[in-house]
Amino acid sequence: MTSRTCISERLRLPVISAVAVSVLALAGCSGGGDPQAGPTATAVASPAASGSGSASPTPSATATPKPVYKPADAKGRAQNVPVPVKPALADKNTKEGLEAFTKYWYALLNYGFETGDLSSWEKLTSGSCEFCNILKKSVAVGYKEGRWQVGGRLSTPSVEATFKPGAASQQVVVQVIQEKTHYYKADKSVGRSPAPGSNTASVVVAKYADGHWAVSDLHLIQ
Repeated sequence: MTSRTCISERLRLPVISAVAVSVLALAGCSGGGDPQAGPTATAVASPAASGSGSASPTPSATATPKPVYKPADAKGRAQNVPVPVKPALADKNTKEGLEAFTKYWYALLNYGFETGDLSSWEKLTSGSCEFCNILKKSVAVGYKEGRWQVGGRLSTPSVEATFKPGAASQQVVVQVIQEKTHYYKADKSVGRSPAPGSNTASVVVAKYADGHWAVSDLHLIQ
């Protein structure tokens, strides 16, 4: 082979390669054969295959079903009752913080009426609060020996603090609405007569110490 022949062959190679690529591309688009069998199918690498080694398929995570809230009824107690979450504002020594705390305090009380659990509410309530002790006893009786309550939900549509900076204690006027309450025994029979619903106004007396609020007294507005 002469040097002219070698030069000619070198010039022809790019042309042949370009033609081959064109033919392969047309073959892949013609749809006549098995697309996976052609060179174009193997020419595309998946992201997983581009790494080191062959990647095994990642198993899909199975979502854990969330517990479903079920209110109490004549057949049994409430289930999966959401625990009230204290807002960050409720620990502020301000008018807005006191009002947020008061709403949270009543939410914990409502949780106690629905579940019989007042442990979180008690931590924020002084043992010297007489009316608070009456509420605590009422809940204890309502859930004694397997009993439970239906209804009795509390809401506080109006909460207004008369905040005085630097005062030893603060007062909050609260409108409290409570639904009618039914009582059941452990054997699912009706307990005492139901308590009617109510719409009352109360004064909450709270003190701020150690970075948080606590209720020191509570009384109804006649």
